Amino acid sequence: MKKFITYNKSMEILENSFNISTFPTQKLFLSNSLGFILAQDIISTTNSPAYETSAMDGYAILSDNQELDKIKIIDNNPAGTVVTSEVVNGCCIKTFTGSLMPKGSDTLIPIENVTVDGDYITIDKKVPKGFSVRYVGENYKKDETLIKKGTLIDFAHIGVMASLNISQVKVYAKPIISIASTGSEILDLGEEQINNSQIRSSNHLTLEAIANKYGAKVYQMGVVKDDKDSILELFNNALSQSDIVVTTGGVSVGDYDFVKDIIKDKLDCELLFQGVHIKPGQHILVAKKENKYIVALPGFAYSSTVTFILYVLPILFKFRNGNESLKIVDAIIEEDFIKKGDKYSFIACNLHYKNGSYRVNLDGKKNGTSAILTNMLGSTSLLIIDENKNDISKWEIVKVIMVNN
Repeated sequence: MKKFITYNKSMEILENSFNISTFPTQKLFLSNSLGFILAQDIISTTNSPAYETSAMDGYAILSDNQELDKIKIIDNNPAGTVVTSEVVNGCCIKTFTGSLMPKGSDTLIPIENVTVDGDYITIDKKVPKGFSVRYVGENYKKDETLIKKGTLIDFAHIGVMASLNISQVKVYAKPIISIASTGSEILDLGEEQINNSQIRSSNHLTLEAIANKYGAKVYQMGVVKDDKDSILELFNNALSQSDIVVTTGGVSVGDYDFVKDIIKDKLDCELLFQGVHIKPGQHILVAKKENKYIVALPGFAYSSTVTFILYVLPILFKFRNGNESLKIVDAIIEEDFIKKGDKYSFIACNLHYKNGSYRVNLDGKKNGTSAILTNMLGSTSLLIIDENKNDISKWEIVKVIMVNN
């Protein structure tokens, strides 16, 4: 296998590797389904509303009666009741928001449009026929597909399903991701630093947060030292309980970078690719064991974060069986950009919307190594620089992956 493949080739290999045919489902109470992917079509069982209904407080009338000097009030029609009185010529029924329109009426005239004098109203301001009447099926009609299978459930979907009296809903189970950081020099939260070469790990917690944000169930494996037996044990445990295993560190060419060797030599898995001509994250390794994925990311914080977005999220989306993908938009760059190197690059940038288009700039973003995680703060997205692209001039159109927007 070629040492470094192109970014486009790596994405092609990844896409062609998916052969998942069945996706586990579960039943959830409706109130717990937010953020899950719907595993069934939601089809209306009735019309909504099922009967003509008032949309305001007022008086149910015959529209033609607005020409009369006065109209007699013959009944009261609160929401939740059914009146037996009928609206006939010269009569009206006081009707409230949500009440069924009384038989015989065709218009609801608002309270503020009339003057009440005893048992009569006079019309101060006329309304069109049918005003403020919710007709049968206005919201949805019987047997209409309201929400399609594969939809990411949001608040409006929950509201619609509640209106259909759906108390439990079938969803796809969350894919399971195990995440760990490797390296003898890194410390987990709470560990005491005993020498100046030790650094605090943020990778495993950053990646856990991203995975949670995009609907995964995460097993946090913490920090594992650069020891072959410990790393092998990590992979065996993670593979036994996860759909996707993600590690950071141990994939470069150092003497203690054991992760890549264990994946290739000890796990009996299919190596999809190792090494991609990208910046950051060129030493990324992706493998597959049956239908489980192993993604070994570089150890630098910015690098592991970006490569997780680029490679792990598409796998996660596939396991969720929804209509999800990385969102890429066109944007106008507000400054010149000088390209460094020939790699396919992903640069932290600021994205905002102005005068009908997305705009991007690099204000406040630091130049340096792939360890600068603070570059992901703010309204950050990733500016895509193709490996064949030259320097970019101010006001050019560029491609941007939306991240924190």
